[in-house]
Amino acid sequence: HNDLDNVGYTARHHTFFEMLGNFSFGDYFKRDAIHFAWNFLTEVLGLPREKLWVTVHVSDDEAERIWKDEVGIDPERFSRLDEDNFWQMGDTGPCGPSSEVFFDHGPEVWGGPPGSPEEDGDRYIEIWNLVFMQYDRDAAGNMNPLPKPSIDTGMGLERIAAVMQGVHSNYEIDLFQNLLAAAAEATGHDDTTAPSLRVIADHIRSCAFLVADGVLPSNEGRGYVLRRIIRRAVRHGHKLGAQGSFFHKLVAALDAEMGEAYPELREARGQIERVLLKEEEQFARTLEHGMGLLGEALDALEGDTLSGET
Repeated sequence: HNDLDNVGYTARHHTFFEMLGNFSFGDYFKRDAIHFAWNFLTEVLGLPREKLWVTVHVSDDEAERIWKDEVGIDPERFSRLDEDNFWQMGDTGPCGPSSEVFFDHGPEVWGGPPGSPEEDGDRYIEIWNLVFMQYDRDAAGNMNPLPKPSIDTGMGLERIAAVMQGVHSNYEIDLFQNLLAAAAEATGHDDTTAPSLRVIADHIRSCAFLVADGVLPSNEGRGYVLRRIIRRAVRHGHKLGAQGSFFHKLVAALDAEMGEAYPELREARGQIERVLLKEEEQFARTLEHGMGLLGEALDALEGDTLSGET
């Protein structure tokens, strides 16, 4: 919800990502969900068991027994956590404990296992989250058991692609290579590992899909989210030395990458380009006007303090 400034600077943060997942409503529950996940990761994808780390909520003795006694997870690669392993959409409504599976990218990458002081590093990356929705929290805070407990699982496509393609950062996977190259060409900056280019390559995905979904830049609500993301991308482009409007030019590369899978993106390409160009031009005028006002104020400044009004 508040990770925008991390995007482009870590291996895993994005403003747009594709989610793999499945649901069960009153059908299979905790035991089957855990076995399905472990079978898919170790048997179908062939991930080594010794590279996986599992977490459960501190209250979920049932999940712990399933992982340890039935799946046979190594107790040395297992954590019981508190708020990180409990899912809720709001103060009331369906909620429940969760169990997460992390992939260990190796000691050459900084970071510690989940629950450790170094858990925010990029060595251990969460690749799958199994949410066990088994309670209905009421306004008084009581956790009432749901008559039909449910399963909600999610796996980030970009994260599992990085694992399967033998790279560490999501930005190194095939899905990003053409976007990074297009961003480099549009900005005139040829180092495709630069965080600012990663910002731009990530942001064009979210901005284009938001516009394709009917969201337009504005000063409130979801339109303001879009405006913030566009302006952050433009600012990073100018930081790299980009001249004039450049961001809208990346829509063509995104269409080539994702348009076949998402035909609505291809159909809206012209509209997306127009919206992004207009926003870029407006942002440029805003910056020019603001810098002009600042310059005048600084020229007339006596002392070293600008007024709050200015």
